[in-house]
Amino acid sequence: MYMSTEELKINIEKALEEIRPFLEADGGNISLVEITPDSVSVQLEGACLGCSVNQLTLKNGVEATIKKYAPQIKRVIEVNGIDF
Repeated sequence: MYMSTEELKINIEKALEEIRPFLEADGGNISLVEITPDSVSVQLEGACLGCSVNQLTLKNGVEATIKKYAPQIKRVIEVNGIDF
């Protein structure tokens, strides 16, 4: 299914809104940095920055949720250098 750039952004924001309460519960947050046709760049914030499980959170939580809303996304990149 092809989505326009605007539809893709809306769906990715919906995905981040779904995952955000879990991050906020642990003192963290996430923000959208960039969208390309097949990848999304995000930035972890707050307590998520130094968390030992942030890679697991990104892979199993954020990436899975984004792919649920936007199946054409192939990878999620954390701008602090973590690449999935």
